[in-house]
Amino acid sequence: MTTHIAPGPGAGRTIAVIASATLAFAAAQTAVVPSLGAMARTLGASAVDVTWTLSGHLIAAAIFTPLMGRLGDMFGKRRLLTLALLCFTVGAVVSAAGPDLPSVVAGRIIQGVGGGIFPLGFAILRDELPPRRVAGSIGLLAALSGLGAGLGLVIGGVLTDHASYRWIFWLGAGAGTLSTVAVRFLLPRSRVAGGGRVDVLGAAVLGLGLAAPLVAISQGNRWGWGDARTVGLLAVGALTLASWVRIERRTADPLVHIPTLARLTVLLTNVATVFIALGMFGAFVLLPQLAQASPTTAYGLGVTATGAGLLLLPGSLVMLLTGPLAGALSRRYGAKGALILGALVTAVGLFALARDFDSRAALLGYSLIVFAGIGLAQVAMPNLVIEAVPPDRTGQAIGVNTLVRSVGSSLDAQVAATITAASAVSGGLPAASGYARAFLVAGLASLAAVLVGVLIPGGPGNRHRAAEAPVVDAPAGLPSRDGPR
Repeated sequence: MTTHIAPGPGAGRTIAVIASATLAFAAAQTAVVPSLGAMARTLGASAVDVTWTLSGHLIAAAIFTPLMGRLGDMFGKRRLLTLALLCFTVGAVVSAAGPDLPSVVAGRIIQGVGGGIFPLGFAILRDELPPRRVAGSIGLLAALSGLGAGLGLVIGGVLTDHASYRWIFWLGAGAGTLSTVAVRFLLPRSRVAGGGRVDVLGAAVLGLGLAAPLVAISQGNRWGWGDARTVGLLAVGALTLASWVRIERRTADPLVHIPTLARLTVLLTNVATVFIALGMFGAFVLLPQLAQASPTTAYGLGVTATGAGLLLLPGSLVMLLTGPLAGALSRRYGAKGALILGALVTAVGLFALARDFDSRAALLGYSLIVFAGIGLAQVAMPNLVIEAVPPDRTGQAIGVNTLVRSVGSSLDAQVAATITAASAVSGGLPAASGYARAFLVAGLASLAAVLVGVLIPGGPGNRHRAAEAPVVDAPAGLPSRDGPR
């Protein structure tokens, strides 16, 4: 039986510790982006092969994020958060010391286990803080995630331009070590924990179901989207995930509670998350490319990797401001309104970029609008999920939402690359029209998130009602272990 103890003192310390872990992981996700070219030259690898430092990390994070969230619900969130940070730190050391590309990719895969930081951190905040502080604190955490992504680009650019890509990983290892020690000794023991057995079969099937399509997406431009390997892996992924749902419904202690994910609020929030991720990653992928492109293209600024990161930094700082604002809006009007507003603002910024992106002022000004909207939406999504699920399923539900965001980001990166590559002119450089179409597609995705957000049930009048409702989840032929909530 799950026990929920009233929140104790030290709320500020809890927020600070989880914030530091979130910032470290978010920065590590993007810090390698400016270093890919230098890494390829140093390791004697091709530009395509070196992208596995991103793809391998993303696939590992996609697989382990819901798994770590579920294990945190079962065995204690602080314990699993410590484990996630240890993996993140060890992976950074492996990548920093790696003599060749396979070892660097292996380290990045180990780092991907740290994706559990997000669902575990959100779940700990729900457990430890008074209800009135949860939305604002999650807003801060989500905003720090955006800030970390922006800082990662700046730090990665500076270290690439003036030192070595290896220092990106050494810096990550240091941050991970400090965060691990802070979590271990400064966070209270988990207040919500339930027992159960580890769903090994469910984890393995989910891993295969996610890895196959993510590999296809990451290699789609290289193989061709109509290639038998691409189509085959996408088909294998779809069939495997369908089988995984059936397995989870029939398992007494499932990795992910399918009826919880099927709740209309959770389901539609996850759909909206995919579209938001499409718009968000479009900005992170396309803006640095435009900034670093040669001025001879008629649209490039010709700045260094450091300059490209600095161009995105103001937008990341704006996310730090809009995050808490979204938390306040969620408390007063419901997270649904914050999601709709954030997606709408993001769409406006992306549509503006589709019309004008050939000057520093345009890139900076319109990116501020995009990131302001993303900051609002990113806070609303976990709050909507948290409001709709029982406390002991927070970790796995947020884990799935984080997973969905990762998949959306991966898809958008490839969609953006495909659209721009299709417009390539002499010399292999994308034409301005390719970037315009890519921004337009990202804006349409954000507009789709607005429409999905309108369909999400609820508002300030019935917040928390879903989380308080009992869940009937006995699989066919098996007794329920959870009982009413």
